[in-house]
Amino acid sequence: MRAVRQAPLEPERSELAREVRFYLQQTPRQLPSRLLYDALGSALFDAICHLPWYRITRAELALLRGHAGEIGRVLGPRGRVVELGCGNGDKLATLLTHAGLPRAHAHLIDVSASALARSVQTLTSLPTPVRVTTHATTYEEGLAVLPSADSPPTLLAFLGSNIGNFDPPGAQTLLRRMRAALRRGDHLLLGVDLVKPRGDLLLAYDDPLGLTAAFDKNLLLRLNDELGADFDLDRFDHRAVWNAEASRVEMHLVSRIAQEVAVADADLRFTLQPGETIWTESSYKFEPEGVRRLVEPAGFAERASWIDGRARFSLSLFAAV
Repeated sequence: MRAVRQAPLEPERSELAREVRFYLQQTPRQLPSRLLYDALGSALFDAICHLPWYRITRAELALLRGHAGEIGRVLGPRGRVVELGCGNGDKLATLLTHAGLPRAHAHLIDVSASALARSVQTLTSLPTPVRVTTHATTYEEGLAVLPSADSPPTLLAFLGSNIGNFDPPGAQTLLRRMRAALRRGDHLLLGVDLVKPRGDLLLAYDDPLGLTAAFDKNLLLRLNDELGADFDLDRFDHRAVWNAEASRVEMHLVSRIAQEVAVADADLRFTLQPGETIWTESSYKFEPEGVRRLVEPAGFAERASWIDGRARFSLSLFAAV
């Protein structure tokens, strides 16, 4: 998302209603991408990860398997792994299994209750179950309450190129919060999608099977169900755009016609013109050197970086300094 001022607090409205009201009144209208991940949205995203055009997950899993030993050595047999945005738990399970670290204590931070539940099931179903603590909250709040005193060596994992969902100032702010939650000598494991040909990028975010379109439109369905909105999904198209100047893929929901929309619980009514969009996600892409330039100013030093050249995806290990 583009940077906007902080949404003001209005105690009389629910948190979701306040947030939706605030962002839908921006120019251009937008919604935070984390709202895509309700139970259905998370399930749709899991399906997207299996599509042949979306190579991120397969590339990252291969890198985790191939370099788990090197990553595990910085953590030790009884270390602590903190994962932001855990998904279904497969990546962390892959890392811990191939690194031989079943005694690690996993802390999972995610806003999606369904994602946390799936991750717990995955990690506790391993031959040697992993001890898991869940934090159903935002990244920022989870990092703020994460115990740090007398903690064992910690690996903070932020995978799936989720850092790309933040604009550069937002990414810097989050990275500084990550560093504040770690002690000197702890590590950050970061998965980042790299710049690739425009056609490959657009296929990944607007697939021929329409799964990404369903994932995007489900956000409107969620607002209908949870906030009493009256979005007609048939009046919107999904659109993916490669913004080369900003180095990001953008997802938009495009109004097919002039229409008035109400979000009852947010006390909001507005008109969309034909072709007007609601901006639902940005996914920034990087060059390999750009990853280091993004992360190191927040208080980290790169220790290793591995790249899947075919999928153009990188996995990097940074030490907190």
